[in-house]
Amino acid sequence: MDVVLELADHYFFTPYVYPDDWPEDDWQRQLLSLLVVVTLGGYLLYFMTASASYFFLFDHRLLKHPQILENQVRKEIVYTCKSVPLMSILTCVVFLFEVRGYSKLHCDFSKSQLGYFSIVVDVMFFLFFTDMLIYWLHRWLHHPLIYKYIHKPHHKWKVPTPFASHAFHPIDGFVQSLPYHIYPFLFPLHKYVYLTLFVFVNVWTVSIHDGDFRVPKVLEPLVNGSAHHTDHHLFFNYNYGQFFTLWDRIGGSFRYPSSFEGKGPMKEVLEAEKKQTYKNGKVD
Repeated sequence: MDVVLELADHYFFTPYVYPDDWPEDDWQRQLLSLLVVVTLGGYLLYFMTASASYFFLFDHRLLKHPQILENQVRKEIVYTCKSVPLMSILTCVVFLFEVRGYSKLHCDFSKSQLGYFSIVVDVMFFLFFTDMLIYWLHRWLHHPLIYKYIHKPHHKWKVPTPFASHAFHPIDGFVQSLPYHIYPFLFPLHKYVYLTLFVFVNVWTVSIHDGDFRVPKVLEPLVNGSAHHTDHHLFFNYNYGQFFTLWDRIGGSFRYPSSFEGKGPMKEVLEAEKKQTYKNGKVD
């Protein structure tokens, strides 16, 4: 995140915002700048990816599902907009430690014996490591003593739209993002790879709420996609994983997606449409 902060300082904060006598490396200034960058960046990334997903991937027939709330899309957006600034405050505290040099982020591929191939290794390890931690944190958030206070707001979207992707209680959103922040304090990772992965995980979070249940057949047993996560919203105690199905299988919480069996939420929508058509036909 120091890369982003340096660019923000050079092109915006230093020439136009802060007084000349406030050093760029002052921790209070860095924290304030991070808060602005992360909050505005969070909104921009959310609205860009969720909107694109909603208009180009999401099957709008799902809005007719009996468990879709009235004005649900608007409610998802409003809830997210209220949560993002609070999630940003918690996130920026972690980013500050990164900026101050306490993480293992680096800018030199020569430090790895694998050279540029280390990107592939680092990305795969990052995904598997964070997927493992998110699985257990997600299950923990479903504990009865915790669920109703923190995680329940996200589960009121029984059939989510892409705009539900970040509609979390602020503590819930931060807790589930912790594995991404913990990783660079434990393992070396190139700064630009980390920034790319940070964007990727936000896009992925939108994708598993996008109502597009198609997955290449060969990946169905491996990848936790929208069909898996929609069943998590509908049936509660299944498919806690973020990227893969591995930990759900190990933890005994894997559920084969109902949409892959033709029994998913779209079936309920189509059946309701048939009933309505039949009813209208009888009236006519």
